[in-house]
Amino acid sequence: MTTWLSDDEMAAWRGMVEVHASVLAELEADLLADHGLSSGDYGVLVALSEAPDERLRMCDLASRLHLSPSGLTRRIDGMVKAGLVARTPSPDDRRVMLAELTAEGRQRLERAAPDHVAGVRRTFLDHLDASQIRNLGEAFAAVAEERSATAPELRATGSGN
Repeated sequence: MTTWLSDDEMAAWRGMVEVHASVLAELEADLLADHGLSSGDYGVLVALSEAPDERLRMCDLASRLHLSPSGLTRRIDGMVKAGLVARTPSPDDRRVMLAELTAEGRQRLERAAPDHVAGVRRTFLDHLDASQIRNLGEAFAAVAEERSATAPELRATGSGN
């Protein structure tokens, strides 16, 4: 038997879905218009910039970005052509390919990041007080923790390229 959502649960769920879609669409439009980057490309640049030596195994990057290996390959292909990312064989295992941030990719990220952060504030954070931000962070962390414990496919498997 289905346990339907209460009014509060429905408001929380629909609010998350609607705000998520609206905020991401506006941030995507800003990144494209101002920096020629999709939000997906920006996510790749951020993930690589935060990685040791600014490079990650392709499988780990795909897992972090919640992309299929083929989806990541298509995204990286365009970024390689644009000079933002390089594909290099792993020095530890030549069968494994790494995605590596290039100097051009780092420069594009450094130019886009301040505008992106300002957009995150304008479209989302500026509408909340400190308590609401803290509560949202805790709520999303609780969901993420439970999902990672019950859905191992969402975690990096440590295999592949």
